[in-house]
Order: sequence, then structure tokens, then C-alpha cells
Amino acid sequence: MLVYTGTKSSFMRDVENDDIAPIIEKNVLQKMHRKTNAPEFRSWQNSMQYMYKVVNDADIPDDCGVAIEYNVPLTDKRVDFILSGLDGDGRENADIIELKQWESAEAVPGMEAVVRTYVGGARREVTHPSYQAWSYAALIADFNESVQDRQIALHPCAFAHNYEVDGTSALEAEQYEPYLEMAPLFGRHDLRKLREFIKRDIKRGDGQRVLADIDNGKIRPSKSLQDALASMMRGNAEFTLVDTQKVFFEKALWYARASQADGRKRVYIVRGGPGTGKSVIAVNLLVRLIQEGQLAAYVSKNSAPRNVYAAELKGTRRKSDVDALFKGSGAFVNMEPNTYGTLVVDEAHRLNERSGLYGNVGENQVGEIIRSARCSVFFIDESQRVTIKDIGTVDEIRRWAQAEGAEVYEDALESQFRCNGSDGYLAWLDNTLQIRSTANWDIEAIQYDFRVMDSPEQLEREIRRRNVRNKARIVAGYCWEWPAVSRNDASRKDIRIEDWSISWNLSGSNTFAIDPESVNEAGCIHTTQGLEFDYVGVIVGPDMRFEDGRVVCDASRRAKTDKSLSGIKKLAREDPERAHRVADEVIKNTYRTLMTRGMKGCYVYCTDGPLADYLRRSMGRAAF
Repeated sequence: MLVYTGTKSSFMRDVENDDIAPIIEKNVLQKMHRKTNAPEFRSWQNSMQYMYKVVNDADIPDDCGVAIEYNVPLTDKRVDFILSGLDGDGRENADIIELKQWESAEAVPGMEAVVRTYVGGARREVTHPSYQAWSYAALIADFNESVQDRQIALHPCAFAHNYEVDGTSALEAEQYEPYLEMAPLFGRHDLRKLREFIKRDIKRGDGQRVLADIDNGKIRPSKSLQDALASMMRGNAEFTLVDTQKVFFEKALWYARASQADGRKRVYIVRGGPGTGKSVIAVNLLVRLIQEGQLAAYVSKNSAPRNVYAAELKGTRRKSDVDALFKGSGAFVNMEPNTYGTLVVDEAHRLNERSGLYGNVGENQVGEIIRSARCSVFFIDESQRVTIKDIGTVDEIRRWAQAEGAEVYEDALESQFRCNGSDGYLAWLDNTLQIRSTANWDIEAIQYDFRVMDSPEQLEREIRRRNVRNKARIVAGYCWEWPAVSRNDASRKDIRIEDWSISWNLSGSNTFAIDPESVNEAGCIHTTQGLEFDYVGVIVGPDMRFEDGRVVCDASRRAKTDKSLSGIKKLAREDPERAHRVADEVIKNTYRTLMTRGMKGCYVYCTDGPLADYLRRSMGRAAF
């Protein structure tokens, strides 16, 4: 999505008339349904004056394209400024310019592409402007079909117009040289150098054609972690980490290395919602530590991602090596202290108090993990706790870290990589399911394929149609029994809705997310949490309905074979109010999690008609 587009001449006219910032502000509100804060408005006023000076050159064509605030595919990040045109051979080019108002910055030793500067009211660690520009260009090149098919050349750079670039500044430190080479940095006295950079690629105007191609380019299916893991283990860089993802990866790596060097115990907690890149950072961290020779492991309570990752590594490593890399959260009950250098804990919200088949082994999984490693990195989203036994909270991790004498560090991820990069969809989902109130009352302006289906047959047809890459799955709330007699028999249909039926995923398969035949079955929260698809079809069962203006959850409609609410009846006798609150949280979190498994789209069928009608109304006018 392009917030502002025009030609060089129209851009210059808007700046001369002092209209540029108000126009951008108006377009942000109309196109993104988001109000602009005062600092952001001032940044447009200031930075666009500098870009006016840069492009005020007769050799930069008047009809070259200008774009401001382009949304990077599959993220909530935006490119500050793009100039488009043709080079001397008629090839299409686009210069991607990251604008910074920084006046000073510090290099951060030991952290690749991370700097420290004053931003957001405090000194913070952020990505280097050149890395930021390069990473945005890399993501556009990776995911935009028009850029790939038309071979549009992207040229990133950074322009810190208040910063002194003199060959000795902190932003030019030796550790940043690889990114400075890929995306040059221009400072306050480099106006002519930046002009030359632009004129090298843009010699003729294109009448905004290149910008239109980029803006209208289809988003190619993205890489998934399960597909890329084997390649990553061979040392290939499969993912471009952006902004806070890169910062937090480097911080986690620094803590892990430091604990190896000085023997001090460290705990790093990274909070983030669905698709913020928690698992991508976790696996990248595991791979880097293994390559550096540190004893490290990836830990998760849920076996589904571990099974999928192990299957993808089959044939590339010995089974014993794979087993050593991926551990269940109950594997540390009797572990000697500090056996591991680093334990990388994904989906930490799913940790339990006790381990073992009957939950009668050990003391506390959080404490056991922290005790077993010099450094522990926890990736957590408390909104994805989906069973009554899930105890993984930030407070719980802090408590055990203190008990083990560990230093604690915390950060929060923001960038959104699932649901077409739309934080707005997640906020709308929270508001609609009445998990928390947000200002996102509809999804009219959100580029995400969300639909409420009239029948389960329609949902199944759409998922099969979308399954061209084995990247679409049907999932359901746990409202239908999964009897032992049918767990390996696909002909026995466990889920029945009028004339339609489907079996639960077979117990013989531990890799529902990647098995080609899985499109014929329905997965549940336990087989899909921590994984992702292009499209997901969600069957909302009778455990959630709409009555008297409220989304109502009913634990009594869950299947008896479901253990996620085991103990709720006992709790209801002791504390009815708390039991209702816990059941409501578990059921809503379950559906929220299921509805965020699709990177490109989510199709929903509700057994409760009023709930389906409510979801359609909540979508906005686009639903009708």
C-alpha cells in the first residue's frame, strides 16, 4: 500500500505549498484508518523539506515517481521514501531511502547492525539505518511478484539529514561496513552525493509506472520456517530479520555468548503476538549457537513444531543430533545445573508446572529450564495460553529467574509477519471476540482474506482450492470426541455437522502441518500452535456462541477427550467466578490462535448462526 504517490514535480509543488504533511496525514487516515501523532507529523514536515532539496536538480526527471510511506509486504513496516524511473538502458529502477532525524548515535559492540540512539523519548537499541533500508529492500524483492517478474532493480540507502557523516562517526564503525556497502549512508553535508546516487539509477521518468507495478504486485507465498530449516542448518540465510527482530536476535546472541564467557546466569524474555517472528528468531538463534559450537537446544511444550522441524531435517543430520536439538519442556527434571550453554524456549506460555504423563514429575518446568542452562531465552505470548495447565507468564519466569540468581532482561516484539502483516487484523479479532477493547471495529481497510462461510462444505472447498502448495489446512475447536478406536482410521468421521463430516488428524502422523494427506483431516490447537499456513479454515464449535450482544463461551460443549480444561469442574465448585474466567480465556485464546495461523487468509464456519452473523457485521460494509 502506498500512502502518498506522485511525480517529482507534484511532490515539489506539495512541499512548496506546505501541503505535503497534511496530505500524508489525510491519506494515512483514509487508507489505514490510523490517526497520526504529532511527532510523526513533524517528521514528515522536516524530512520532506530535505528530500525537496535533494530532488531539486534538473537532471532528476520531473516525471519520475515519488512514493512516501510504502507498506513493506507481510509486515507493518513502511519505507519512508521511494524514487522510481528508468536507467540509461531503459531498465526499471527504484531507490529506497530510509530517512532519519538522528543527531547522534552510538555503536553497540558485539551486536551486528545494532546502534543506540535517542528515539521514542529514551536512548534505545535499534537497527542501523543502512541495515533497515537493506532489509526493507530485501523483503520487497523476496515477496513482491511484480518486482521479481519485471526485474525491477531496488537500490537502498539511508539519509540521516541531521547527522555528521565524516568517515569516523559511530554509524560508520567497522562492524557496520557490510551494510554500508549494500545501502550507503548519507549525512547532513551529503546532499550532492545522494543526488548522484539517485541520478546513477534514474535518468528518465516513468510517470509512476514502476510505483504502480510495485503497489499492485501480488504477494508471493512466503517462506515458512518448516520449509527453510534444513537450509538454515546448512548455513544459508533464509530469513531477513527486520527492526526489533534483528535487535532482539543480536541481544539474545550477546547474552548467550556472555554467559558462556563469564559463567553468569542470564534470562531473556521476549514478548510478541502471533506472527511477530518469535519462532524465526528462536530457530535462527539455535542455528547460530550450534554453528559457534555452543551446546544449545530448542525447547517447546507442544510437540507439533518439534515433530515438523525434525521431519524437515530428516536425511540432513543423524537422528541423535536432531533429538539433541529439539527438546520437550519436561526434559529437564533431573538435569544437572548449567548442563546447556543456552536453551531457546519457544511458545513459553505453554509451559506446565509439572512434567510426566500424569503431571506428577518435577517441580516447575520454568525453574527446571532456567536451572539447566547458563542462558535461557523465553519467547512468550500470554494471549496464547490455551489450557488450564499453561502456567507460562512473564511473572512466573521472573520469579524463577530470581530464585536461580539470574539476571533478567525483557523486550517486546512489534513487527507483524502473519495475517498479511496486519496488526489491525489481530486488534480487530481481539475486539470482535471481546478479549480486549480496541479501536478496530471493522476490517474494511485491511488487506487480509477473512471470510465467514455459509457451510462447512463451502469452507472445505475453499481450503482445497487454496492448497496448491500444501499450505492450507482445516482446523477446529475441540468440541467433537476423538475416540481411541478412530485415531488411525481416516474413514471414521469424528466431526459431523449435518450432512458434512471429516476425521480428526490421525494419531499415526505427528506432522499434520506438512503431510500432504492432512488436507483431508481437521487439526486442532495442539497440532497447529507454533506453525503457520498460507490459508486456514476454522470450524468454530458450539463452545462459543453469540447471545444478547456478548460472545459466550461454554466449557460444557467441549469434548470429553479434550484435556485443555481438565479440572475446570472442580474449580467451578470451589470458585465459580474464577472457573468461568479461566474457561472463557482458554476457549477465546484457542480460537484467536487458530484464526491467526493463516498468513494470507482465514475462512471461518460457525456452528452457531448468530455468531456467524455477528462476525459478518463486525467485518464492516466489505462483508456485504
